[in-house]
Amino acid sequence: MQQFGSKENPLVIECFDFDTSGNHALIGKLQKSMADLEKLHKERNGANFTFPASHHGHEKFLKSQLFVDQFCEKQQYSFLDYISSGFELTFMVAVDFTASNGNPRNPDSLHYIDPSGRYNSYQQAIMEVGEVIQFYDSDRRFTAWGFGGRTYDGTVSHCFNLNGSPDGYEVEGVEGIMAAYAGALHNVSLAGPTLFGPVINRAAQIAGQSLSYNHSKYYVLLIITDGVLTDQQETMDALVRASDLPLSILIVGVGGADFSQMERLDADHGIRLESSTGRVATRDIVQFVPMREVHRGSISAVQALLEELPGQFLTYMRARGIKPHTHTPP
Repeated sequence: MQQFGSKENPLVIECFDFDTSGNHALIGKLQKSMADLEKLHKERNGANFTFPASHHGHEKFLKSQLFVDQFCEKQQYSFLDYISSGFELTFMVAVDFTASNGNPRNPDSLHYIDPSGRYNSYQQAIMEVGEVIQFYDSDRRFTAWGFGGRTYDGTVSHCFNLNGSPDGYEVEGVEGIMAAYAGALHNVSLAGPTLFGPVINRAAQIAGQSLSYNHSKYYVLLIITDGVLTDQQETMDALVRASDLPLSILIVGVGGADFSQMERLDADHGIRLESSTGRVATRDIVQFVPMREVHRGSISAVQALLEELPGQFLTYMRARGIKPHTHTPP
């Protein structure tokens, strides 16, 4: 349990008789502070449960007791504690170049660059998320990929460098991502199919390699897509493997496709992803948002995408016992 404030604050502890129908019967309750529970543990004593009084009766003391077998006190650090001590978020983006987006030269294409300067859905997602995350990264060098496109050498690639460079996948700032994206639309032909596995595996590789020299980086991969996955199981396998790494994945769905597959990847209902070998994800690392809901004004893209990120970050750090840096005074 988490205790905020004083250890003397009272806690109400209730004990129920479990029933599979859901109609659990109250056995008894008691009120103790964290300090009281610590004392019970040290003195190896029990505390009696009481049964609430009826309208005309008195509170009934029961023979059943609460014993504290273990007591462990840990300091819980906040997301801000980590960031203010030097931890960083490193931004990655992967853009869908499959043919279902439509010819970029046509105004009805999801990739159409409006001469008036109005952003398409891909540009909007990159700008809104990137402009927030860039402030948590000191060098502001970001990884930018495309997937599902026929690249410069004529082959279809499911993870290519957005800037066209054969070696470097990093660009300078959010503006660099936007420029690389616009340039790729002139040099990459839309193809397919829609595969997430290669991009997620590449991001996981980078996040995994960072552990050998830096535990202060946490990676955030933004995938923007318009289509239905054709590698659902491979994607789930990649996500389960990546759940052990300092990585979160934000997925933005653009256009009017059926995104029910994406909802399943986003384990918001408490059911963690399971791989083809039966391994269950260590934690939930995916957040999905359909852009059409953003356009309706029902949600904010940034708020919806980033609301789970601090919790995912903290789950990773706490599970590995990683604490914020302590700065020794000069």
